[in-house]
Amino acid sequence: MSATPIDVPRTAIKQESYFKQLDGIRFIAVFLVLYDHLLAGFNTLPIGPIGVTIFFVLSGFLITRILIESKHQYQPRENGLSTYLKKFFIRRTIRIFPIYYLVIFLLVLFNVPPAREKFLWLALYATNIYIAHYETWLGSMDHLWSLAVEEQFYIFFPFLVFFVPTRHLPKILVAFIVGSVSLRLYYFLKGEPWFVSYVLMPTSLDSFGLGGFLAYLYIFQLGHFQRIFRHTALVWLGLIILGGSLYWYHISADPHQSLNSVFERLAGSIFAFFLIGKAILGYDGVMKWVLENPVSIYLGRISYGIYLYHNFVYNHYHTPPTHPVYRLMHRIYREIPALEESYLFNFAAYTLLTILVATLSWYIIEKPINNLKNRFRY
Repeated sequence: MSATPIDVPRTAIKQESYFKQLDGIRFIAVFLVLYDHLLAGFNTLPIGPIGVTIFFVLSGFLITRILIESKHQYQPRENGLSTYLKKFFIRRTIRIFPIYYLVIFLLVLFNVPPAREKFLWLALYATNIYIAHYETWLGSMDHLWSLAVEEQFYIFFPFLVFFVPTRHLPKILVAFIVGSVSLRLYYFLKGEPWFVSYVLMPTSLDSFGLGGFLAYLYIFQLGHFQRIFRHTALVWLGLIILGGSLYWYHISADPHQSLNSVFERLAGSIFAFFLIGKAILGYDGVMKWVLENPVSIYLGRISYGIYLYHNFVYNHYHTPPTHPVYRLMHRIYREIPALEESYLFNFAAYTLLTILVATLSWYIIEKPINNLKNRFRY
């Protein structure tokens, strides 16, 4: 440990505001989700949840780092709490709300079921609570549960970071991890459907907690951070743990109603912890190329739009025959019947259409609005 008091972050941390390879990590995460969801009719390997878990751990790192820095910048000042909260919530609102509420508006306008009936749940970022309470999914809007989890985390975590002495933050993060796994175990023993413990914010806190640990180590114990993540051996260890969870899923008679439903997210979070930690320092070789090539960086940058739109571009279970993408694909199938059974063609077509929509969204809506964040710098 440095001689610097534990509640004072290293000033050098402010020099690193962008980690290039983290955009590549976002690309990997959203690719896993797309592969799982867009090929739901073919795919039997549950890799989509791994992508979501990577997003949660990454959010835990980025948000904790931002909040710790902001706390120590504004806490000593008069009206420090209000400035700290204002900057955080305004910047989050600018980034997240515009296209989310645009999508909700369009779903209601075109009467996509069940948008009108569940409008308040959608508008209040409460779809995960609806799914858990009523034990039912929401069709093509299923994936919005994870955005609800993140938004609910953003509501309480800034207050916790501000008021809890920073030296005690690791204890809070341990409580997140232990409490989250324990809560999933409770739901499992109670016999609740697997997705009840899957979609709730408190049962997702092990991912955010491990991400928070990354931020804490990076800010206060950089030497330890570098020693831990200098080599890729721990990334492979995390991958082995994750592989064990996937194998457990594969051999279970009812994988969703096995103990794997309790530990699957923890296994994915441990893998993401090591994957992201190494990316913060920087991978070399092939992995460096994967994460830093312009395509990966661009797709990572627009990954929020890709994730938000993909289920509306196409969903195997809920896209109706009247949907323009459904009609387009079946027109192609009539011309070239062999393509209907081609995994590669279907995945490529749906992915490219999703990227096209996300690209239009990025340049027309998101990027111009995001520029407003410059008025609320930390």
